[in-house]
Amino acid sequence: MNIRIGHGYDVHRLEEGLKLVIGGITIPHTKGCVAHSDGDVLIHAICDALLGAAALRDIGFHFPDTSNEFKGIDSKILLKRTFQLLNKYGYSLVNIDSTICLQKPKIQEYIPEMIRTLANTLEVNPDKISIKATTTEKLGFIGNEEGISAHAVVLIQKIV
Repeated sequence: MNIRIGHGYDVHRLEEGLKLVIGGITIPHTKGCVAHSDGDVLIHAICDALLGAAALRDIGFHFPDTSNEFKGIDSKILLKRTFQLLNKYGYSLVNIDSTICLQKPKIQEYIPEMIRTLANTLEVNPDKISIKATTTEKLGFIGNEEGISAHAVVLIQKIV
């Protein structure tokens, strides 16, 4: 079996009055991500992990923040396109394990909806997707509520 692992990481600055989108859903909060797209750090980390696992460069290569095509784009579209690219090269998803790092808001109650949303976008069973959340115990830019980050690890396999 030809399996490959990939790791992705993304970070965005938070500012008052912007929409906070994580895992394909909007989370009620006073701050949101400063970004060219909708700023969904979780989806961006997953895209990078998928692309890295298949040795297909990174999200910025495929969806540059200098392109008007991607200005304000829903990151679920980027995830769908990324997954289609992997399928084109003969890969399927084994699983995703991810962690969202932010101080506020608490997002535990939104994780089941994020999992359903990502599973629907990727057209996979929800049991292939793990999402965890943590704080940085009020340390650093995340702890000071200046930013948010996400890590994702994926396992893909070549379809024979």
